[in-house]
Amino acid sequence: MKKLLAAVAAAAMLMTAGAAQAATQVKVGVLSCSVDPGVGFIIASSKDMTCKFKREGHKSETYQGNIKKLGIDIGVTGRTEIVWLVFSASSTKYGPGSLAGTYVGGSAEATLGVGLGGNFLIGGSKRGYALQPWSIQGQVGLNYSVALSGLELWK
Repeated sequence: MKKLLAAVAAAAMLMTAGAAQAATQVKVGVLSCSVDPGVGFIIASSKDMTCKFKREGHKSETYQGNIKKLGIDIGVTGRTEIVWLVFSASSTKYGPGSLAGTYVGGSAEATLGVGLGGNFLIGGSKRGYALQPWSIQGQVGLNYSVALSGLELWK
């Protein structure tokens, strides 16, 4: 129980720090991901996803990815849609494929039939990108999750 409380506290601190950091960053675009259905195995889960990144005035880019959770993740979900605003430091120049990389943070979700969740992740190439401190996700199933999250994106 102490380890779980420590993990939740660490995730909360990461979310608070990230929210402050996002306030000093520039919006780059929107990343929309479709996450495969899956099962949470109590302390861990891993789901594949396909994402589209849209920047104003540019062609959209497709990324493949995988999101992993470590913490409480119990239940079954259908296909999940997650939308993140993407931020970067004003000095970070975006180029094709720049979102590829590893992101870390925390997530929480609850589903009974139809549910909602939030995810906070920072990372990407040279840790130069933040996926909106609170993404919006919609899903169908029966699930409860409070976890540390890792997201891997590749072209």
